[in-house]
Amino acid sequence: MSVQTATSSSIKTVNPATNKIEKQFDAMSDEQIEAILARADGAFAQWKKVPFSQRAELLHKVAAIMREQKEALGKLCTIEMGKLLSEGIGEVLLCADIFDYYADNGEAFLADKPLDTPLGSAFLSYAPIGVLLSVQPWNFPFYQITRSAAPNIMAGNTMVLKHASNVPQCAAIMEQIFAQAGVPAGVYTNLFVPGSKVSALIGDKRIKGVSLTGSESAGSSFAAEAGKYVKKSTLELGGSDAFVVLADADLDLAVKTAALGRLWNAGQVCVSPKRIIVLESVAQAFISKARAIYETIRIGDPLDAATQLAPLSSEKAAQEIIAQVETAVKQGAKLVYGGHRLDRPGAYMEPTILTDIKPGTAAYAEEIFGPVLCIYAVKDEAAAIALANDSVFGLGGTVFGADTAKAVAVARQIDTGMVYINHTTGIAPELPFGGTKNSGYGREQSPAGIHEFVNEKLIRITTPDAPY
Repeated sequence: MSVQTATSSSIKTVNPATNKIEKQFDAMSDEQIEAILARADGAFAQWKKVPFSQRAELLHKVAAIMREQKEALGKLCTIEMGKLLSEGIGEVLLCADIFDYYADNGEAFLADKPLDTPLGSAFLSYAPIGVLLSVQPWNFPFYQITRSAAPNIMAGNTMVLKHASNVPQCAAIMEQIFAQAGVPAGVYTNLFVPGSKVSALIGDKRIKGVSLTGSESAGSSFAAEAGKYVKKSTLELGGSDAFVVLADADLDLAVKTAALGRLWNAGQVCVSPKRIIVLESVAQAFISKARAIYETIRIGDPLDAATQLAPLSSEKAAQEIIAQVETAVKQGAKLVYGGHRLDRPGAYMEPTILTDIKPGTAAYAEEIFGPVLCIYAVKDEAAAIALANDSVFGLGGTVFGADTAKAVAVARQIDTGMVYINHTTGIAPELPFGGTKNSGYGREQSPAGIHEFVNEKLIRITTPDAPY
């Protein structure tokens, strides 16, 4: 792979471990975009007629190809956005599982659903709606595509993808995998376009539904544009997940789970444990134990199996996270550990611990999308729940405690789309993923994920003299 030093294109691979440009792509012309939309629209007319069994067979092939190529695909994640190679391979295998899940279950999920009615009979039928636009971010280059594509293509929709501009090779190779599996042209197509083109894409009459994973500001603009054209949208936006440690929790296990969970994907995870909430009586012990873990973390080449913390996704990302930490300290937070760039090429920073973050400050309200562990001390369980809910975000969360029933009772009081007990918020094909409040709306994965972009049609059978 040739390394270039300059480019005029914003669609490019910049290796965050070296900050060097690896590959670049030209943005598509209006004529190319038009051809792709026309092909996707034409493909939908045929794809929706393909039996579920045949769609399933093709998605199983996609899954098989991803497993066969897991090392190469995982390495591509590393080169494009800095992910640890082991995490990249794990992501690819998860994607294969998601494709298999919908291939195995999609037909049953979309089977007619009988409804109880005293007169005649009625049922719900489910039909695909057309071409979907999926706009996805860089932090999980294959997973973000998969959880959008797998259910919707199994349902009979076709899709065009506008991926993040810093992971173009992942975007391109996914289209190649679909083609290699034998999926008809136009069913799944990659678009190399800048973000400025998204508004026009949403407005195109051939696009019937739109999905975005991204920032709160991007989601607001995206939803407004979709609403303008009366199109269904789903949003998965930012998160500031609380990790509540109850009085009966195993403190050592809670510290390890939170501290290492915050380093997953270099902290660039919407459902990373960002706000650790502990009781005042154990706060200092928790902080000391977390620091001891971070002092031993090995930072380095993400292709090296011994590395525990990879670089951030870009130089810009590293600068932004460092600036957020510096602002937090200026506003009264205590920097317990880390908070600095590493003296080496690449977008590296130390794992970081902040405490004493006060309401009204930037760090209290913002999502910090990097390896920064924010620890809060509260007087009791009620205060922990109140703090967990004192956020505009509502994506995921964790409650840690030995008494599972008590932990579940606390989880019920936390206003988020997901809460995990004794585990950081995770991912599995069969579990719904999505949030509330400013974290967005709609669900991906699970049976819910395949119902977002289908027409749920009532069919009623009765007689002309029925009162309704």
